[in-house]
Amino acid sequence: MTSPLEVDVNGDIEKAFKNLKKKMAFEGIFKELKRRRYYEKPSEEKKRKKEEAERRRLKKIRRMNVSQGRVKKSPSMRGGKDFSHDESTDA
Repeated sequence: MTSPLEVDVNGDIEKAFKNLKKKMAFEGIFKELKRRRYYEKPSEEKKRKKEEAERRRLKKIRRMNVSQGRVKKSPSMRGGKDFSHDESTDA
């Protein structure tokens, strides 16, 4: 069992509530509550856990490749245009 979440209230209740919600989201409490609303068959649970593990594994590989400079970000990832093709040479 996890330890209780504590939030400091320094006069601003709204800010404290926002911090509490942020901590709960980080801990995965909202995700857990949503998942437990309905019964999950053991086979579905195994499938979900396997998919989550695969997502984490791929994310870790992507991070390693980017940090080591192996992968250049595509234009869609950067939010910019692809300038590798020069249109002036087509004419």
